[in-house]
Amino acid sequence: MKKIQFKSPFGILLFVILPLVIILAISGIRLDLTKEKRYTLSDNTVKVLEAIKKPVTVDVYLEGDFPASFKQLQSETKFMLEEFRKINPKIDFKFIDPIKSKISQDTLMAMGMQPSVLPDVKDGKVSQIYLFPYAVVKYKGKGVSIPLVVQQTGIDADQQLTKSIENLEYNLVSNIKNIAVDKRKKIGILVNQDELSPEEFQGFMHLATENYDAGPIIPKNQTELTLVDVPILKQMNALVIAKPRKAFTDGEKVILDQYIMNGGKTLWMIDAVNAEMDTLTRSKKVMPFPVDINMTDFFFNYGIRINPALVKDVKKFALLRLVTGEVGGNPQYTSLPWPYFPLGIAEKNDPITKNINPVKFEFPTSIDTLGGRKNIKTKVLFESSERTLLKQVPNYVDLKEIASVDSLGQMEKPSTPKIYAVALEGKFNSAYASRIERKSYPGFKGTSSDNKMIVIADGDVGRNKVIKGQPLPLGVDMLTNEQFGNEQFLRNALDYLLDDSNLMELRNRNIEERLLDRQRITEEKNNWQWFNLLLPLVIIGALGGLFFWLRKKKFG
Repeated sequence: MKKIQFKSPFGILLFVILPLVIILAISGIRLDLTKEKRYTLSDNTVKVLEAIKKPVTVDVYLEGDFPASFKQLQSETKFMLEEFRKINPKIDFKFIDPIKSKISQDTLMAMGMQPSVLPDVKDGKVSQIYLFPYAVVKYKGKGVSIPLVVQQTGIDADQQLTKSIENLEYNLVSNIKNIAVDKRKKIGILVNQDELSPEEFQGFMHLATENYDAGPIIPKNQTELTLVDVPILKQMNALVIAKPRKAFTDGEKVILDQYIMNGGKTLWMIDAVNAEMDTLTRSKKVMPFPVDINMTDFFFNYGIRINPALVKDVKKFALLRLVTGEVGGNPQYTSLPWPYFPLGIAEKNDPITKNINPVKFEFPTSIDTLGGRKNIKTKVLFESSERTLLKQVPNYVDLKEIASVDSLGQMEKPSTPKIYAVALEGKFNSAYASRIERKSYPGFKGTSSDNKMIVIADGDVGRNKVIKGQPLPLGVDMLTNEQFGNEQFLRNALDYLLDDSNLMELRNRNIEERLLDRQRITEEKNNWQWFNLLLPLVIIGALGGLFFWLRKKKFG
């Protein structure tokens, strides 16, 4: 019998490809041939998983009879958790059918899960399917519910599924990391500059305490930050300053400067203009005026300047619901465009702003990026549209402006797009390195290590509404029944500032949608059905003929 040559096609199939397939099947090793490497865990994910020392259990409530789109999400979630378990066997998971397990909807909702309601058509009858696409991570008696479906308005079901799969690795590994960490990071909320009240800031505190220890920082002398407050500041990994309305003293600025130089992260929500919607609603007309918190030189040091002029966006704006009439003694409401409430819509592929609902700003001003700051990288997070107007203050804001949204008023002018929020990262230099104030701080440091900062030119971006003394969830507008992305934006901002594992980069993962040509499928359906039916028979016949020929050649 003639020997099979190793370099022949049949030899390569027999001696190379077939053994390789068998080895991969036995070992469980998978080859990721996708362009975007969607089935390959990042190095940062692997490091986080390897660091877990105690058992972690993930209960996935995505089992049962549901549409094919959720079957795909189920398959992707199962694959991801299997990969997690390969990296660290202490991570285990199971899929639960809440209907078969007889878990009530009230119980699931008490665990922080909100149902997804889908239509189901069978035998001409339309019914509803209630799904709870969540995963619950459990660690040492603690648990956290993780939504597996991205909650973003304005996209169709296919896009929502794609974005959910894109976000899956980050969603799972970041929550596993947060719950499995032995020592949570600390966030300090500065309380001294007439900031937002506790009721107005309850929504932010709720999201902050999900993954971090957060609490107020109150100066011990009840007046201003001094050196005696430095020890408690040093314990904080991040500091949040939300809508300060009292000016910072020069001594406080030195302390904040040194907090940053020593590695402290900061999230600033700043109002450069005093304009309140509550006052405007009552009086129909209000005169905003500049607010000077004595921080112009402080921010100038980092290459930014907050301008005291209101931004009006006549293209991207939220609606204002007002009483516009009365019928039978009942007020009639209408939702009208209000350019003083512009929307921040993510137009860049940034992990802080990706896959979230539009962020609602209220009477924001703008940020200038001055540039020229060595070792500092500036990222624009949100900016206005090309149809932007600037209103100089002091100046009147009148509800009658709704009638002529894009017309120029007194002391207004057209402008280029204006920036609402920026992220700064790099090595920061102290504003006091060459000033006499450095002597007032023991152990003064002139340059920071790699650090981060986020500055938002709106103090209300983190304020939740309060109705009849009851705080509403952050970003919820009860009058227009809209859910804005303020909560997710600020959650991502904190995660970005405190992310020492670089997991936030996973939010930039893109999965290319390779859609099938439905018209071509319809036209060629029969051809492909016959092809799939006959091809296996042809292959079996060819192999049978080959073996018959080899046998005849050997024994004939």
